[in-house]
Amino acid sequence: MLTSSVMSRRESMQTVLLSLMLAGLMLWISCEHAQHGESPDEARKRMVEKQIIARGIKDERVIGAMLKVPRHLFIPQKYYHYAYSDSPVPIGYGQTISQPYIVALMTEELNLSSTDKVLEIGTGSGYQAAILAELAKEVYTIEIIEPLAREAEDRLKKLGYDNIKVKAGDGYLGWPEYAPFDRIIVTCAPTEIPKPLVDQLKEGGVMVIPVGSAGFQYLYRVKKVMGEMETEKIVPVSFVPLTGPHAK
Repeated sequence: MLTSSVMSRRESMQTVLLSLMLAGLMLWISCEHAQHGESPDEARKRMVEKQIIARGIKDERVIGAMLKVPRHLFIPQKYYHYAYSDSPVPIGYGQTISQPYIVALMTEELNLSSTDKVLEIGTGSGYQAAILAELAKEVYTIEIIEPLAREAEDRLKKLGYDNIKVKAGDGYLGWPEYAPFDRIIVTCAPTEIPKPLVDQLKEGGVMVIPVGSAGFQYLYRVKKVMGEMETEKIVPVSFVPLTGPHAK
């Protein structure tokens, strides 16, 4: 089991630093993006070619999903021109939509099949859930910030995703009503792997999860074998922390 401790002061500092970094990043991106003047479809194709395929994503189904899902519809309209840039984008409530490459990498690491039942922790705006829904049979996604959950649910329904179920709640606890899950993906970082998620992962199932405190996070691929977790460290990452009364 991976353990660490996070102080509330450190979390507050992380939020401030993230805001400052995003402000600078957005200024740089706006200059870079203005050079292209593309339609959303053209920008999405360029995103996949330059950010996804060029960085080594090989799963054709993942690439197809990234080409299909309209990322710009999952962010606030005032940030549309950042939608296909190589960065996270603010979605409100101190949250962000992940960098496109990270979405593709985490999805590829899940090694999804069309019959899989997937649990996602951290719905955000619903973009990752939409990518998952293109590849799996059922997606169950939990968001602790209720307005984000309701907005994502409405957005996903309008886009025709009838294989996604959204819940406003504490992701640390998972969704036992629909367990076990073939795959679990966590898009916010706990400091240790939550035991309820381990319990709800099917034998032989895979979880992809960032773990660690602010500034010391790694993305892990976790496989459940004979009830035990086999972990593989993938890449260093930076995610917003997992929050809630049970978060560690």
